[in-house]
Amino acid sequence: MKHKYYTCDVFTDQRFGGNQLAVFPDAASIPEHLFQSIAKEFNFSETTFVFSPTNSKNTKRVRIFTPGGELPFAGHPTVGTAFVLGAIGQIKISKEETNIIFEEGVGDVPVKIFSRNNKPIFAQLTAAKLPEFFSAPGGDEIAHFLSLASNDLDKNFPIQVVSCGVPFLFAAVTSRAALKHIRINIEKMETALRSCKAKDVFIFTTDAEQTDSQFRARMFAPLLGIPEDPATGSAAASFAGYLAEKNPLNDGVVKWKIEQGFEMGRPSLLFVEADKQNGETQAIRVGGNVVMISEGEMEI
Repeated sequence: MKHKYYTCDVFTDQRFGGNQLAVFPDAASIPEHLFQSIAKEFNFSETTFVFSPTNSKNTKRVRIFTPGGELPFAGHPTVGTAFVLGAIGQIKISKEETNIIFEEGVGDVPVKIFSRNNKPIFAQLTAAKLPEFFSAPGGDEIAHFLSLASNDLDKNFPIQVVSCGVPFLFAAVTSRAALKHIRINIEKMETALRSCKAKDVFIFTTDAEQTDSQFRARMFAPLLGIPEDPATGSAAASFAGYLAEKNPLNDGVVKWKIEQGFEMGRPSLLFVEADKQNGETQAIRVGGNVVMISEGEMEI
């Protein structure tokens, strides 16, 4: 039986940039035990399988697979799947902003699709969970598995693990040059993260390339089968929580633009924001552009 799929590039407005995604918009008749094999066949960071929602008030149910396993939540698959479903007409686009809700492993995930002339141009998710904070290994251990010197780490930013559904370890380096020179030592990484809540590592710097960007970042998850990811929406959500916690704003919205994937030759731009009230983070949103790339059929 043939099953339709689409591919797109997420968090970019240019073809062959951003993070690749494969979407199966009608996955109900695909045998569940093949989802993992299909994700491995594409070998993208993620592949999504779309179903009718269990709650009729929601839009769709989405399952997300990496080549190594299923995820309860991920940003670029959520943003990209919303865009694809809008582009192919499975979600009706009739105004400049269309609000939908995806059922994912982490819970209900609200998504807003922005459109022009009834065609989607940008999608933005709201994190289903507010940030949780956990302890992290010391700087020397992290520098060692990054193949950097300890003084390459930026001491102005604390090393911390933050999760908005998927935990990430956050650490800052002093420059783009240090970010570029990272080489992961998997054995040292495995040792350093053995008792850590996070296995995904998000390394960032304030030395961004574009004048209107606040941060440049790279995300590594070789322990989960992803050597490096060109754009990581779930990490961006947790990063917004990390930044919002340290931002002095008491009430209002704080926004950041993040560069990722440039060192991989797949430049990506992620737009994140956090709502704060009485000094507490109340909501986190992650958005970006998406470009449709291909469509096809897989014999299953």
